[in-house]
Order: sequence, then C-alpha cells, then structure tokens
Amino acid sequence: MRKLCMVFVLLLSLALILTSGCTEGPEASASLDKPIVAVSILPQAEFVEKIAGDNVKVLVMVPAGADPHTYEITSGQLRDLSRAQMYVKVGSGLDFERVWMDRLIAQNPDMLIVDSSNGVTFRTMEAHSHDDEEYAEEHDSEGSYEEHGAEEHNESLTKDPHIWTSPKQAKIMVNNTYAGLVEIDPDNQELYMQNRDAYLAELDAVDATIRETLAGKEGSSFIVYHPSWGYFAETYGLNEIAVEIEGKEPSAKDMQSLIDTAKEKDVRVIFVQPGFSTTSTKAIAAEINAEVVSIDPLAKDYIDNLAKVTAAFEKGLA
Repeated sequence: MRKLCMVFVLLLSLALILTSGCTEGPEASASLDKPIVAVSILPQAEFVEKIAGDNVKVLVMVPAGADPHTYEITSGQLRDLSRAQMYVKVGSGLDFERVWMDRLIAQNPDMLIVDSSNGVTFRTMEAHSHDDEEYAEEHDSEGSYEEHGAEEHNESLTKDPHIWTSPKQAKIMVNNTYAGLVEIDPDNQELYMQNRDAYLAELDAVDATIRETLAGKEGSSFIVYHPSWGYFAETYGLNEIAVEIEGKEPSAKDMQSLIDTAKEKDVRVIFVQPGFSTTSTKAIAAEINAEVVSIDPLAKDYIDNLAKVTAAFEKGLA
C-alpha cells in the first residue's frame, strides 16, 4: 500500500510538471518571439512603447532610481542585451553611453543601433577648464578617459546631453525611434506610423499647454542642482542656473556667487532630482528664502511627468 501511494505521488508530480510545461511553453515562446528593443533611459521606454505597443519587449539599461552618469550595467543586463534586435541610444553624449556603448555593441554586434539625437540642435553648457593629466588620473580606473580620449571629454563638457527634457527635442527622438522600429519590423509599419503620429500629437498638445501655463514667465531664472533642464528652459525662454559643476559640489566661492546671482535674479525655487545631494541647495535656499522642489527628468511616464514639472515651474518662477 505504501509503495502504491509513492507511485501515485510520483505520477501526479510528473503530470503536474508536464501540464505546467504545456501551459507555459507557448507563452514563453511568444514572449521570446517579440523583438527586444534596448534603450538607455526610462523616458525612451515610453517612446518605444507608444509606437510599438505590445509588439516589442523594451529593455532599459539604466533602471529607475539609477544615475545615468555613474550607473554600471549588470551581467544579467548584458545577457538580455545579447538577444536584442535594436538599441536606441540617446546619442547626445550621456555619460552612460560614452563609457559603455562600445562594450554594449561588442556584446551584440548584430543589433541595429539607432541614434535618437539625429537632427537635434544641441545646446551648450558652461564649460570649465580641466587639467587633462589630473582628469585622466581621476578617471583612469573607470577607463573612460583613455578609452574616449581627452578631446572627446572636453567636447562633452560643453554639450548638454539632456535632450529629452524638451518636447521639441523629444519629437525628434520619437521620429528616429520610429524609423528604427520599422527597420526591424517592417510588417507593422502602418501601425507604427499611426501610433507615432498619435504620440506626436500628444507631445504637441503638452507643448502648447506648457507654453500657455508659463506665459509671462519668459526670462525668469531658476536654480537646479544638476543641470538637467537646459533644453526645457531654452524652449520656454527660461534661465537655468546649475549648482553642480561638472559633477562636483560647489566651492565656498561658488556658493556665494550662486547666492548673489539668485538674489539678483529673484530666484524663488531650487529644483533637485532624486539621487542627488540636497546639501548645497538647502543651504542656498535658506540664504535666499527659496523653496526646494524635487522634479525627476528620468521618469518613464514622460507626458504626465512634464505636466507635473510644468506645475512646479509655474508655482516657483517669479
């Protein structure tokens, strides 16, 4: 009797395993059949999903809460990337891509590389001189200086990589993303075109709303710890003043200069973003009686996030 029970249990277990395999097999196969599209940052994931819907699987290399200036990819991400059909890079000199892009391509040489910045007019940030030997010594352990060269580094100091923060530039990124999706999945070109056009209309609508909301604020200045909002500011006639200088906390002299500038320009709000220090911004805010407000340039829900950001600017700008 005991042996019969054991046989029954074994047969039952085997049946469950076989049944489970039959149930999950097609779903897993369907998932694997979807083209994998890799992107660098979360806002790009929305761009891809708005165009392709459920027809592709999106792989985001810099996950939520991570800093694209310092993030290091995992072995699991590299494994997933090896199956990707396409990589959409920001293409604007983002630190993550400057350091990792060559290695990502080497991981999967057959994937299509799409530069979403093609056609973007880049703005420049305030550049500060570096002693090249000192910079090389500081960054040699990361391999970024030797790999990319002093000339490219100096260029990257002046080019603002945060192109996605303006709907005007985001539309260019969306069009470039669409072209790549059609190249890897031409059978769905008509659907992708319809979805792209609908999303571009959404971006036009949010742009119109921002302009209406911020009407009369042109020329106003705001302070931000990390200079992520330069394209947004340029599009809507605002003036961004950054606390952080090339990834470093400001000196005492820089702090006093910022305080003097803030008073002169009647700055009422200082913006910070998740993951960055608030020590300097709080000190400046206390000196000028300004409010410290958190806004996230890397949120995935791009259009909804722009609405929240615009509301923060409307409240905080003079």
